[in-house]
Amino acid sequence: MSETPFDTKMLEALVCPVTQTTLSYDAETQELVSKAARMAFPIRNGIPIMLIDEARRLDL
Repeated sequence: MSETPFDTKMLEALVCPVTQTTLSYDAETQELVSKAARMAFPIRNGIPIMLIDEARRLDL
């Protein structure tokens, strides 16, 4: 079963739930990255999971 691709057009509407800043898409890790919050939000089956409890902390 293959992953549903993420629609990058959604990036125009999505913002970081912590900082309200823009996100960048990391296709390799299938995550939306908030540099301001230093967090990466997972994308599962093409759906971004914008829950802080699901995010991964980044060392930027």
